[in-house]
Amino acid sequence: MWYKYYVTFIDDHSRKTWIFFMKKKDEVFSKFQYFKALVENQIGKKIKALRSNNCVKYTSNAFKEFCAKEGIKSRLTTPYDPQQNMVKQHKSMAIVGAVKAILHD
Repeated sequence: MWYKYYVTFIDDHSRKTWIFFMKKKDEVFSKFQYFKALVENQIGKKIKALRSNNCVKYTSNAFKEFCAKEGIKSRLTTPYDPQQNMVKQHKSMAIVGAVKAILHD
């Protein structure tokens, strides 16, 4: 089975980007848990805030409880307002553009 979806996590300060491929959309929470452990072990700093869209995958009770337990402030953008998360929008456009170029070749 092919990976149909991906989720990106972008550090606001450095713009470093992590991309995780998924077979199903409901894997976002587990990918975030993996990402959090990975980053905190590598860098030695805790994630303080998570900015995300108002999508169901980021607003589930499990996701909210995990963030509250870990002290991560969840910041949701306004639905259908991509200007509030321009870094993510630009990064996604670059990723999709690169994939299209690869597929075209």
